[in-house]
Amino acid sequence: MRIPFLSFAPQHDPLREEILAAMAAVYDKQWYILGDEVRAFEASYAHYNQVSYCVGVANGLDALHLALKALQVGPGDEVIVPSNTYIATWLAVSFVGATPVPVEPDPFTYNLNPACLEAAITPRTKGIMPVHLYGQACAMGPIMAIAERHGLWVVEDNAQAQGAAWEGRLTGSFGAVNGTSFYPGKNLGALGDAGAVTTNSAELATRIQTLRNYGSQQKYYNEVIGHNSRLDELQAAVLRVKLTYLPIWTQQRQEVARLYDQHLAGLGDLILPTVAAGANHVYHLYVVRTQFRDALQQHLTKYGIGTLIHYPVPPHKQQAYAHMHLSAYPIADELAATSLSLPLWPGMQPEHVSEVASIVSSFFANR
Repeated sequence: MRIPFLSFAPQHDPLREEILAAMAAVYDKQWYILGDEVRAFEASYAHYNQVSYCVGVANGLDALHLALKALQVGPGDEVIVPSNTYIATWLAVSFVGATPVPVEPDPFTYNLNPACLEAAITPRTKGIMPVHLYGQACAMGPIMAIAERHGLWVVEDNAQAQGAAWEGRLTGSFGAVNGTSFYPGKNLGALGDAGAVTTNSAELATRIQTLRNYGSQQKYYNEVIGHNSRLDELQAAVLRVKLTYLPIWTQQRQEVARLYDQHLAGLGDLILPTVAAGANHVYHLYVVRTQFRDALQQHLTKYGIGTLIHYPVPPHKQQAYAHMHLSAYPIADELAATSLSLPLWPGMQPEHVSEVASIVSSFFANR
């Protein structure tokens, strides 16, 4: 049985006519930028995310970049980021001219470790950017308490965790202003690049709306130096349809993860995902760890099982940040060397999970 790392078919096939009808309506309306579909999706996503405002932008990186810019973070400032994350988190900080300051994760949840934050705070620190990695909510209570104590902004990177919650409150609703991605493979994915900012501040929402549209609220009148980063009408129409199914897809992801937990428990040195007390996990990814990661990946590939490594090179070891001459981050390095993402998608069947688990089991049985 060949099992791909990700399959869109179980999500998209049942929605084909609904999504094509939504796209046709945009086509026929002949208004393609910042129209009714974007406004309707922004309202729907804000309601879903339990915030007052959502502002659609072109992609998740732009969402984080514009969030920091709206907070007037800039040259000479520092922003605390996880040492283990996709590089977009760091790039957003660099784009505003600030310096990313990496902090190691909790070795069990892989999320930013609140116990390490205060040692990284300096007089130049302006904010903290927690990433809800792989779909598990960060420990937002302690993070927000530290930020408040030191007068810092929090900007959540919620690209992998739409629908996750910390102590019942949804991710993307804690920070002053937060960014998310609707890249096709995300839990809520568009049919191309797309993203959004969420906030409870009318002032910050207005700043983002201005920044995303050439620095303009009124056509041809530019208040600030802005960007062209607008969620388009077609993607908004697709996302409106898919948003209604997100709770069902989240439950399906969680059920696949539960089956993996059941089948894979106790195999060799295999470390399964750990969910912290107070957090929930929406399983954008199901990431296991082993010292034999590369051999396990090769074994799975041989039997037609797709896997990916998230992420093989942490940001502090990327050439893009060689100029910072960063010191070692052993937990991030260890995660990069041992982590493997197994197939998981909404609509994945129990027999798929059983097959993957059986092949993983055969690997450890022969060691």
